[in-house]
Amino acid sequence: MALQILWFVLWGVLWGVYFMLDGFDFGAVMLRNFLSRDEMDRRVALTSIGPVWDGNEVWLITAGGATFAAFPATYASMFSFLYLPMLLILFSLIVRGVAVEYRGKHDAPRWRSFWDWAMTIASLTGSFLFGLAFGNIFRGLDFDASGYHGTFGGLWNGYGILTGVLFVLVFLQHGALWLAVKSEGELTARAQRLAGRLWWVLLAVAAIFLVASAFASTLIGNYLAHPVLFAVPLLAVIALVVERLLIVTSDEHRRHPRLLGAFFASCATILLVVATGLVGLYPNLIPSSVVPAASLTIFNSSSGAYTLRVMTVVACIFVPIVIVYQLLVYRFFRGRVTRDEVAGKSEGY
Repeated sequence: MALQILWFVLWGVLWGVYFMLDGFDFGAVMLRNFLSRDEMDRRVALTSIGPVWDGNEVWLITAGGATFAAFPATYASMFSFLYLPMLLILFSLIVRGVAVEYRGKHDAPRWRSFWDWAMTIASLTGSFLFGLAFGNIFRGLDFDASGYHGTFGGLWNGYGILTGVLFVLVFLQHGALWLAVKSEGELTARAQRLAGRLWWVLLAVAAIFLVASAFASTLIGNYLAHPVLFAVPLLAVIALVVERLLIVTSDEHRRHPRLLGAFFASCATILLVVATGLVGLYPNLIPSSVVPAASLTIFNSSSGAYTLRVMTVVACIFVPIVIVYQLLVYRFFRGRVTRDEVAGKSEGY
């Protein structure tokens, strides 16, 4: 039982870290066409994620691999019940990756514009579908012991759509702060102003989501049974408020450190929002909205004790290596991306 709980926590951490890291990639790509005033701005925005975006996706692969190894029944059911959304997410990630690499292969404006909009639409689609999938998991899927009875159209319910919109807004806010931190001059100012405006929309949608979750999902059950757990969503709200305070108190003299602090507060908000959902979900991994007893939990869908022990040893060895590697990459590319820097490159983004 202890190993199953441990891997549920690790599973949640992997998803949280993925959304925290790839979230600003999604957001920056969605915003770059709207915040950029010319080709140099677009290149600055894309260069800011260039060294890290593919490394960030390692956490998605790790989260998927951990699901497969630790909870194989959940993995099989997730990719069966949510087959079409998962396939569309995969396509969106492929299109985004191809667009990032291909737009700089030709200088023709139409060529670059095509790939710019391809990566924007792919990032928007992927962000929304991640939210749609997790929203339906929180709500519960239509399955029982005889199999899945839902349809792709049934996933487009109000709560699923609301969760998708929440994911898009969280990533937009996160991406705006990333661009504000990594750019300079007018692009930084525009990104900062947009982050301040998006904050109010995000706050409103997050409040609606929390209220809707109490009625449209089973997440509230654990919180009512153990009121101390309300500390988790409360911390998420505090992180969101801190984010706002750091955005509005940034000025010409203290802009960069305050915006960097706001970005880290956004990272904390994402991790705590994921934790809020998983705390409410426990011990379920995929709840059944038809027959609750048929729900897939960390206990009835996990691998054997030997497999979990081996995985724990492997995770203790390799996850720290990945973390150290990514910290070194972020440290090496920690500086701002300037217009002069991208103008000096004959090739690239």
